[in-house]
Amino acid sequence: MSKAVWTVFLKELRDVLLSRYFLVLCVALTVVVTLSLVISSLDFHAQLADYQQYLKALQQSGGAPQQAAPQLSPLQQLRGSIEYLEIIGAILAIIIGYGIIAKEKYRGTLRLLFSRPIGLLDVAAGKIAALGMVWLMVLAALTLVIVATLRIVGGAVLSFSDIIKLVLSMGDAWVYLMFWSTLALGLASFTKQLSIALIICFIFWLSVVLIVPQIGDTMDPDNQVPGGLFKALQVDKPHEESVMARFGSYEGTRNYLEESSISKHFERAGFAFLGVKDKYDQQPISDIWADTWKDTAWPLAGLVLSSALALSQCNKRKLIERKTK
Repeated sequence: MSKAVWTVFLKELRDVLLSRYFLVLCVALTVVVTLSLVISSLDFHAQLADYQQYLKALQQSGGAPQQAAPQLSPLQQLRGSIEYLEIIGAILAIIIGYGIIAKEKYRGTLRLLFSRPIGLLDVAAGKIAALGMVWLMVLAALTLVIVATLRIVGGAVLSFSDIIKLVLSMGDAWVYLMFWSTLALGLASFTKQLSIALIICFIFWLSVVLIVPQIGDTMDPDNQVPGGLFKALQVDKPHEESVMARFGSYEGTRNYLEESSISKHFERAGFAFLGVKDKYDQQPISDIWADTWKDTAWPLAGLVLSSALALSQCNKRKLIERKTK
């Protein structure tokens, strides 16, 4: 890292961390993630208490239990946390990425900045590095909050394997949030009117985070009943696959819609590592990775493209050209 990049990096990191809006939004994100964990833990303990009462009543009447005790691994309680990062985290990432260049345009400091001996890509590289460090710090703090909440409220002690899976899911979250931040940085640098960049970002966010995944979920017949349609009808897996085989084209279209959403890929990867999907619960990390590596590759490819956009547009030549037009 050159001296100019390092200087820009430190300046942007300090500006973001001292921003009142950033602190408020990060606190809000931490609160909703923590609340989702608390609610999930309390709900599970309530289910367990109901089962204990049911078991006690059966023992008194001489009956035998017909259902097993509710089971929930600690990491499965993070389903809501991943969904909040997917939706609210993306909004926060857009705001931060947009603001890191918008402030320069609003203040009119670009000419002053580029009057110094600075390379063509130094500003963009420093800003992207600062965004990466900001999200690394946010997600590290969020991981500590999650572990503490699971221990204090849920009474769960994570194993070493659980910690690794949690870290991997947060790594996916870092890639996902960096994609949105660098996309916003690139678009805010590209457009002469900053409001247009923000509008484009939020239209794209609305499409890939809410609209497309919602269409895919709605088209999935198993999502129409809480807990799953086939499970409610007590249909086993072989018969479920036999039924769905008759709707191959329909299922292919639905899956294509979900595949087109980078947010859905992030969600799938997070749910897999955390065991939210029962098929991945307590499975070795190597097996999970072999089955879901594409869901990590999609956001990573998106980050490469959005970073390339930011580097190509947030540079000395392009920004000065647009300023003088």
